[in-house]
Amino acid sequence: MADNQPAQAPPHDLNCLTIGELEKLAAERMNKQTRDYYNEGADNCSTLMENKTAYDKYRIRPRVLRDVSKLDSSIDIFDQKNSIPLGVAPTAMQCLAHEDGELGTARACKNKNVVMGLSSFATKSLEEVAEASGSNANALQLYLFEEREHSKKLIARAKKAGFKAVFLTVDTPMLGRRNMEIRNQFKLPGYFKVANFEQDKEELSKESASIPGFTSDEGRTKPKGPISFHSHAPNPTLCWERDIGWLKEQCHPEMKVFVKGVATAEDAILAVHHGVDGIVVSNHGGRQLNGAMATIDALPEIVEAVQGKIPVHVDGGIRHGTDVFKALALGADFVWVGRPALWGLAYKGQAGVELMLRILTDEIRLCMALAGVTRVEDISKDYLVKLDRSGFVSRL
Repeated sequence: MADNQPAQAPPHDLNCLTIGELEKLAAERMNKQTRDYYNEGADNCSTLMENKTAYDKYRIRPRVLRDVSKLDSSIDIFDQKNSIPLGVAPTAMQCLAHEDGELGTARACKNKNVVMGLSSFATKSLEEVAEASGSNANALQLYLFEEREHSKKLIARAKKAGFKAVFLTVDTPMLGRRNMEIRNQFKLPGYFKVANFEQDKEELSKESASIPGFTSDEGRTKPKGPISFHSHAPNPTLCWERDIGWLKEQCHPEMKVFVKGVATAEDAILAVHHGVDGIVVSNHGGRQLNGAMATIDALPEIVEAVQGKIPVHVDGGIRHGTDVFKALALGADFVWVGRPALWGLAYKGQAGVELMLRILTDEIRLCMALAGVTRVEDISKDYLVKLDRSGFVSRL
């Protein structure tokens, strides 16, 4: 008889029923340097906070008396059917949170049928992550280095490993000021490695230190020495005209090219003009330009500018399934979460990431049902109102 019983959901973790609780549990398990590195924003962190609080300006308009007994939360992305309209965003150096690191995240994403983004500055190599992911889709977050040969090698490896897309980070011409990172003198402990650049280590080891690039009266001097985040990730020379065409040549047709870090309609129009395959509306988790708009506030003008010509994704501040619903209602095609995955890792490794995805999946599906929507593609601005500063409601 047991075989005829409906499948039962796994029992809840009674210590952790929300992403907020997961954040607190993770904080207890991370050392101060790691906790500060993961959770800090730029300067006084106002944009970091607004990424989260900006969702509170929107309220859902639920519809009733609709049959929601059959609900489909899946969405097609990167040639696979994703179980929910959400992926795990690329975040650096995940072994700081737990020894499972990026491999734990990859296995959790595979088990939950959710796409994963991998940071260039991961502590596991892209080949290891591809193996752990099996047939589950991955996207490589890319910093396009001034010395293009390093990026060219990385792109070729990602293509060979079966990655479906490259997300070019475009909001780091210089690094934002992160005061706790400066005070802690943060650096990756010696027992970890920036795995994707280990192959370049011997070639670059003749240089004793990683030296950032700089501009002088004599012109531009490129970064030197072993590749590190602080020395090589910022690239003030990036530009639409020169770099996007080159990147498409390297990636197409096997991998799509998204630009990650677009925050205005003007740049969204340029992205379409230069033929990118998609946009990620992002402010780097509030870690770059403090005082920039929250991503959910930047999203509507970008959606309007793109006019459906390319997909528009969004990240930043997602902490609940209702946040995902609101982002989709405002026109996002897909949503990414970053820090919650790190908190899941810190809590219980791979199992913690699976828990995080289970929480958000349950919340997304419940929100859809209570709002009267049975398919992701039916979520629209008709389901939202916005509150102004005085608390008055306006339809979108």
